[in-house]
Amino acid sequence: MFAYTRIISDRSCRGAAAVCLALCSWCMPAVAQQSMKIELNKLETVEGACRAYMVFENTTSNAFESLKLDLVMFDPNGVINKRLAVEGGPLPAGKTSVKLFDIKDVSCAEVDRVLLNDVLSCQGSIGELNGCLDEIETTSRDSAVFFK
Repeated sequence: MFAYTRIISDRSCRGAAAVCLALCSWCMPAVAQQSMKIELNKLETVEGACRAYMVFENTTSNAFESLKLDLVMFDPNGVINKRLAVEGGPLPAGKTSVKLFDIKDVSCAEVDRVLLNDVLSCQGSIGELNGCLDEIETTSRDSAVFFK
């Protein structure tokens, strides 16, 4: 027995595929983007330090017991002036939190850019998590740039 194969022209295949994709996208619900967003909201001069206000928006379904960040501050000339490890956790699932960190012996005028260099600890409610740095989005409302 031989199978009978009907060859369909390229044009009709493209048309059928377009209709199928349109119907599939119409029927399927939108998938919510889950991520960890960290915003450098503002820098404020305090006695002997520059205080960083950071907003952590955890839109994931995972609570973070620990989210330890390795931050590097650059001055306006691009020279590293401070390296700091800060603990962002605990961060409940689906919650936005504000954390404050003092960058001692540095004035805010000396902070032009802040690099999220690495994630030193990423401990979730289910244990140690991998790839946390890749999942973090950085933004800044301050004149200092926050990037990774």
